[in-house]
Amino acid sequence: QSAIFNFQSLLTVVLLLICTCAYIRSIAPSLLDKNKEGLLGVFWKCARIGERKSPYVALCCVAMAFSILFLS
Repeated sequence: QSAIFNFQSLLTVVLLLICTCAYIRSIAPSLLDKNKEGLLGVFWKCARIGERKSPYVALCCVAMAFSILFLS
């Protein structure tokens, strides 16, 4: 099934998007900083969430990995 219909898969995709955007912004900030509005602004917002809430995002990633490895 698609990740849209499975809640656990949707959460995994969102966490991966946040982590990927934060990593890309740490490597090349100019890629995401020029697109702060519009459709591509979603990636900038995900990067900001990953930077500012990094302990919570990391905790969610560990919980999701545990869930996928041991509960699925």
